[in-house]
Amino acid sequence: MNSYVTGTGCEIDDDVTVGYPAGDDPERTVIGDDATIRSGTIIYSDVEIGDGFVTGHDALVREDTRIGDDVVVGTKTVVDGTSVVGSNVSLQSRVYVPTDTRIGNNVFVGPGSVLTNDPYPVRQDVEMVGPTLEDGVSVGGNATVLPDVTVGEDAFVAAGAVVTEDVPPQTLAVGTPAEHRPLPPKLQAENSL
Repeated sequence: MNSYVTGTGCEIDDDVTVGYPAGDDPERTVIGDDATIRSGTIIYSDVEIGDGFVTGHDALVREDTRIGDDVVVGTKTVVDGTSVVGSNVSLQSRVYVPTDTRIGNNVFVGPGSVLTNDPYPVRQDVEMVGPTLEDGVSVGGNATVLPDVTVGEDAFVAAGAVVTEDVPPQTLAVGTPAEHRPLPPKLQAENSL
């Protein structure tokens, strides 16, 4: 039995691993139609990916992850397990998405951005909860979003911002730590990915 199934029209480079086993009884990985998966990419078992999936080189998608349609996972981007990524999402190069993260539809996450899920790395035994990026969120390059933070619908996180608390819908988060400001009119348009 194959550890994965793909839809029609998929282009998968030779040195890609799909269905990398996770756990004692790994589930099959499913990839929809028209995927383009580039060299060095590893996709674990028990992953479900919709149509129109595209990766850069050396991307990693861990087990128990669900990804919608028309999603880009950029070069050297990591999506750790037990995460959900909606449709029409662009995770640019070198983005880190930790375990237990929720990303809505029509979301853009800029290059080098880091989402986190551990409030006290190695110091305390706590439940790790990743952030939630609701529909229409844009995150600028090199921004950091801390654990269990929700970035509201159509909000915009500026490049380099460090988001330490929830961002209301249609709000701009800027600075370190991020302050909330009204979303400028030029940023109020919907994401067109």
